[in-house]
Amino acid sequence: MGGISLICIASSYGLALLLELSRLVARVPGRRWLVLLAIAAGVIANMGHLWARGQAELGFGQGLLATWYDWSLLSALALAIGSGWLTWRRPESTVGYFLLPPVLALTALAWLVRDVAPFSRHEAVTVWRSLHAAGMAAGVATVLMGLSAGLMYLVHSSRLKHKRVNTSRLRLPPLEWLQSLNRNCLLVSTLFLAIGLLAGVVMSLNRDGRVGWTEPGVLLSGLLLIWLLGAVGLEHFYRPAHQGRKMAYLMVANAGFLALALYGALGFSHGTAEQERLVTDPATAPETRSEQP
Repeated sequence: MGGISLICIASSYGLALLLELSRLVARVPGRRWLVLLAIAAGVIANMGHLWARGQAELGFGQGLLATWYDWSLLSALALAIGSGWLTWRRPESTVGYFLLPPVLALTALAWLVRDVAPFSRHEAVTVWRSLHAAGMAAGVATVLMGLSAGLMYLVHSSRLKHKRVNTSRLRLPPLEWLQSLNRNCLLVSTLFLAIGLLAGVVMSLNRDGRVGWTEPGVLLSGLLLIWLLGAVGLEHFYRPAHQGRKMAYLMVANAGFLALALYGALGFSHGTAEQERLVTDPATAPETRSEQP
């Protein structure tokens, strides 16, 4: 995968954009699937290129994914995945007109900054630690917001069922709005926690050269993310008559898994000062070099 070049990545994204623009001049059978295939090819090439660079960066003792080149391609990758997801979910829309040009611009930016000096390994740990903390904090806040919306939905639904809406000063938003808020909180919390967990993995690789997958904080955070991904799939594919109530119960369950993850992080010294160290053993630390991989 190390031989994958920016030309391959840009060509795949560029082909996807050309296919989208062809809507203006002709009807192409199966165009949506061709666009998705081109985006998928670009995403796979992008991920493979970053993976190969990451292996080289660790081998040279540099920070993992800690150059402006890497960050440009990471941003392009995230935007391309978002474009593919929206193209799949909204086949009648032309979101590629607006999302694919920035993807190509970020790929071009990566080429322009390819010779900029990388961050040190210590700087890489600091950057990824900040992203890890921000992602996890935002994910926790969104899960708790979803819990509040779920509880409001259950209370409001019960009051409507028993015709007690006007018997109290408690005024709650409409059930449809609360159901929409629940769904959005589920999607956003999953995204933020995924970003936080992945950033934590990169931080650990930069700091220690390994990831402590069996540590309670890491293990329970991973289980929380798996649960949330399952909840997203359940919400998308299973739509019962009382979908709002189902979403409310899901958000309550999410809060329970969140409590377990926080217990693993706070109860077992995850992220404390003793763990915030760099690899300093000369026998195991890779040789530091200044040149780009």
